[in-house]
Amino acid sequence: MKKIILLGATGSIGTQSIDVVLGHPNMYEIVAMAAGYNIEELKKIIRIYPTCKYYSVRKESDALALQAMYPNLHFGHGDDGLLGLLDVKADMVINALVGFAGLKPSLLTIEKGMVLALANKESLVTGGPLVKAALKKFKGTMLPIDSEHSAIFQCLQGNKTSEVKRLIVSASGGSFRDKTREQLVDVSVKDALSHPNWSMGKRITIDSATMMNKGFEVIEAHYLFDIDFANIDTIINKESIVHSLVEYVDRSVIAQLGTADMRIPIQYALSYPDRLPLMQSEPLDLIKVGMLHFDAMDFERFPLLALAYEAGKRGGNSGAILNAADEVAVELFLNEKITFLQIEECIAKAYETMEFIANPSYEDLRVTDEKTRAFVYEYGGK
Repeated sequence: MKKIILLGATGSIGTQSIDVVLGHPNMYEIVAMAAGYNIEELKKIIRIYPTCKYYSVRKESDALALQAMYPNLHFGHGDDGLLGLLDVKADMVINALVGFAGLKPSLLTIEKGMVLALANKESLVTGGPLVKAALKKFKGTMLPIDSEHSAIFQCLQGNKTSEVKRLIVSASGGSFRDKTREQLVDVSVKDALSHPNWSMGKRITIDSATMMNKGFEVIEAHYLFDIDFANIDTIINKESIVHSLVEYVDRSVIAQLGTADMRIPIQYALSYPDRLPLMQSEPLDLIKVGMLHFDAMDFERFPLLALAYEAGKRGGNSGAILNAADEVAVELFLNEKITFLQIEECIAKAYETMEFIANPSYEDLRVTDEKTRAFVYEYGGK
């Protein structure tokens, strides 16, 4: 029985992780869960998975109310409550938190000797060198959950990284993939949240439309697989069937295909190196799909992807600047404070303005995150 700590339980990855665990009750047990502010969703989770005893939420008032409602369970709150969950004895931590808040739990997971199943891309985008150093120091294990990185990981099985010519990270193109930049001037929040293929959280759906998410995935791939940025390409597959590809030095290309179901990469991370039946998922029917379409990535159409490559190559705290700026800019757009195209403007201005630190400590990254957020709130609020 593999014991699991689930961080970000009420989000899309979190709820689908619970689905996977419920599909294999004799193999996996969730022993602790962290949630944010979605208390109603957490109550649903407690009803369908009553054996978990340890929880943490963001607000103290929510923790106290839940403790009164469920006296036999344990509820913490805030950063201390979140990090305190990592003291519960477990084999693996699924980090499905959103944003910079996921970095410290990732580092602590590795330090405590648990396998890190990573869905929090910001851990590597903002603190890739720190995570890599921790993995080396504590001889840790990190497994990817993002569909693109799980695909690459699967395509690498049985092969040598030294034989890889390039990684090809695929993208759906997002909500506005068929629109020109001129047509993006007056797009609405509702339109931006209408992803053609995936059902995801609001921020990642907007990031998919700006291609910022793909830029983050390029940075993440660099740290996950130790591949130079010059050897990481991106491509649009509108059907979201080809999740990513690996080209080898002999020109062989191996791709991982599947339906748009995040339970597939989640379960692979849990079961690795084995594969298990996934009864809840529909099989991929290529006859029904009929055709697959691929388009070249246009860096002028998606300038944030180009900026992510630049930030990744520059290193230091560049990823932390990009991530913090993106989080706030997307929030401002969702609250209709700025337009869709102003998301790009805010992020580019922050990247240009904020102080660059070549070899940041965790504290440097935390301050970078804080200062960048303040800058974008002010800049976007003008």
